[in-house]
Amino acid sequence: MNNSKLRRTLLPVGVALASLFVWHALCATGVLSPTIFPSPAQVWDAAIKEIGNGRLLNDAIASLYRVMAGFLLAAPVGVALGLWLGLNQTVRTALLPGINFMRSLSPLAWIPFAIVWFGVGDSPTIFLIFMAAVFPIAISVIAACSTIPSVYYKVAKDYGLRSVERLVKITIPAIGPQLIAAFRITALLCWLVVVAAEMIAGRDGLGFAIWDSRNGLRMDLLVLNMIAIGLIGIAADRIIAQLTKLPNVRWGYER
Repeated sequence: MNNSKLRRTLLPVGVALASLFVWHALCATGVLSPTIFPSPAQVWDAAIKEIGNGRLLNDAIASLYRVMAGFLLAAPVGVALGLWLGLNQTVRTALLPGINFMRSLSPLAWIPFAIVWFGVGDSPTIFLIFMAAVFPIAISVIAACSTIPSVYYKVAKDYGLRSVERLVKITIPAIGPQLIAAFRITALLCWLVVVAAEMIAGRDGLGFAIWDSRNGLRMDLLVLNMIAIGLIGIAADRIIAQLTKLPNVRWGYER
């Protein structure tokens, strides 16, 4: 491991350990009362019990499934919609106000409709995540298309590339970095929505677990589930960030 990779690993770990120490010190000195905020030891004990009875894993899997399903449905629709509007000025002029209108609506405003349309279960939450992700992705793709230098298309025309070839060989690689950035931001937004949706309409998942912990005044479980959500969010972001290593995408970074 070279120095750069070692630094990228050690610095976040050092900050995490320092934060843990400060948290422990605040609890040990009584600055944070155990009735207001649990100590690291209390959260650790809760983690051992929740992992042992399988509830934490089951809730994490339930939330992950909903986020992945909603995001994977929204990503192709959002990209296709964004490309359609980004590459067609007439369509963009006609539909962009509507896209911005839909993007401005909170996904949680759709909860009553989601329950009426899809009933209970995973479908309403997946629908909310879809609504949370599809419009930001579309807007990002539209913006990315506007940054593609026109000389690329002139060269493509000189080489006789047809529309599909221009899309595959020019447009998508050129917007790759912005598209991946949009995916990373939207994936985190999906986590915010799934937690809120599960708090209101769920019967399992990490969001419901937080709400259930709050009702039971189990602050240790509440913090444990918050930590689980944060760690899963970091892992998801790192997985999506691996897309930047694709050769076609690297071309977009270096242009």
